[in-house]
Amino acid sequence: MQILTNPSDSVGAESESWQKTMRTAIRDVKSLRKRLNLPPDPTAAGAADSFELFAPLPFVDRIKPGDESDPLLLQLLPTAAEEQSPAHFLADPLQESDASLSTGVLKKYAGRALLIVTGACAIHCRYCFRRHFPYSDNSASGADLQDALTAIADDDSVEEVILSGGDPLTVVDQTLSNLIASLESIPHVRRIRIHTRLPIMIPSRVTDVFVELLKHSPLEKVVVIHANHANEFDADVAEALSKLKSTGATLLNQTVLLKGVNDDAQKLIELSKRLLSVGVMPYYLHQLDQVIGAAHFEVPEETGKRLITEMRAALPGFAVPRYVREIPGEPNKTVLA
Repeated sequence: MQILTNPSDSVGAESESWQKTMRTAIRDVKSLRKRLNLPPDPTAAGAADSFELFAPLPFVDRIKPGDESDPLLLQLLPTAAEEQSPAHFLADPLQESDASLSTGVLKKYAGRALLIVTGACAIHCRYCFRRHFPYSDNSASGADLQDALTAIADDDSVEEVILSGGDPLTVVDQTLSNLIASLESIPHVRRIRIHTRLPIMIPSRVTDVFVELLKHSPLEKVVVIHANHANEFDADVAEALSKLKSTGATLLNQTVLLKGVNDDAQKLIELSKRLLSVGVMPYYLHQLDQVIGAAHFEVPEETGKRLITEMRAALPGFAVPRYVREIPGEPNKTVLA
């Protein structure tokens, strides 16, 4: 079994559109604050140095100018609070280094393998549990990709392969096509799951070529997007999700419970309603992973349980996400409410 490694993309202007958006993302705090009419903040320099800002313009343009507490802004803006982590906040809070099946392949749960396709993302979320992940040594790319695919092929218990990263949709369509074709050739792989923020961050990434690729794959397909607030959706995002829906993929959303962003029942209710309106099922509400740099986002579990109770009173059951925490070594995520 071999995978082609030609990184060229043949989709022309459509591909260039989203790749240009990646290249023109804001990468320094001063430029971001100036664009949003916010005063300078010299105290954030250390946070930006340890974990670089990366903010794509389509997402930035949904942020309310002049509002330091905008829920979208808080997700991407480096702050001095990131340098004040308690001792129990760790670089590898989920102990993923212990779950390696091969370079770039993690196996944390039965029947599933997670393939780290790339370390690149379309946004640097300040609460990211992989913000300290050593991608240079743990990505299934280049020469390591063949070994990763071989490891999956040799483990016939793996029925589902999760494409993760980074964000797998930062990889061009031709490379994704080759990768998915290789997974299709493994008899025991029945399903691919793609975890991505690109349809939210840069909706133009959902190209016609990618849509056709998914549509014609014989594998079962699940696409898990990541949105934390209803304001993340606009007409372009809705169109991108509609295209994904047309492939026959199941669309799910996962949210992280974040202080100041969505730790309010009405905000979570509005998010669930918005998701349903664009054909996406609320899936998980994650308790924050305790990663170094993210302590200021943590919401107490008791608050999370109360929020779920309030959501249940206002929404049909299928619109209420499962409130979970991932505990290293456990055979599944732990349901908190």
